[in-house]
Amino acid sequence: MIEELLPASVAAVEVHGDDGTEPAPLYPQEAAVVARAVAKRRREFAVVRACARRAMEKLGVPAQAVLPGERGAPGWPAGLAGSMTHCDGYAAAALVRVTHLASLGIDAEPHAPLPAGVLEAVALPSERDRLRRLTARHPGVHWERLLFSAKESVYKAWYPLTRTWLDFSEADMDIAVGPDGATHGRFRAELLVPGPVVGGRRLGAFDGRWTVQRGLVATSVTVPHA
Repeated sequence: MIEELLPASVAAVEVHGDDGTEPAPLYPQEAAVVARAVAKRRREFAVVRACARRAMEKLGVPAQAVLPGERGAPGWPAGLAGSMTHCDGYAAAALVRVTHLASLGIDAEPHAPLPAGVLEAVALPSERDRLRRLTARHPGVHWERLLFSAKESVYKAWYPLTRTWLDFSEADMDIAVGPDGATHGRFRAELLVPGPVVGGRRLGAFDGRWTVQRGLVATSVTVPHA
């Protein structure tokens, strides 16, 4: 599901469902991070890192620990950019060599309404207007959840390039429906603050893709070089 949203240069690995088996053991330094976490958190932490290690192997990079750094951003091996996501019943990791992309972000969410009050906290008035129009045309999609996921992917691509916070209100999202109906499409996030400089050019927007399938919303953002 995630792989179809990403260019061929990206190695993506995903896991659907929970078959009850234990994921590969964590490295000691990873295990220390979640030593006091509840069992569900420890399992999610391990499963998504197992995906990341399989993605490393796809790129010919020896599997190694993935430790959370500042603001929880994963620390990747030198020469790689990547992103991870997990929600109930799903986990995925995507990695790429930095010679192919400057940055990327992925996110997956359950295809369900956002909790009460969240939309008002994450969406600009202009975005809420667009969501109302999308809902009128395609009522089978939880567009507010898709917007939330897209903004998460934008932040995950933004942070490695800037090492600064990007608030939900600092990107104005426009979601487009693909020709096959409301199951796939693209989006553009216009940055309302100065964007990162990539290849000598300051970016004013991030572009991404989305899909709704298997009870999930998935989004991705890729940031090419100049």
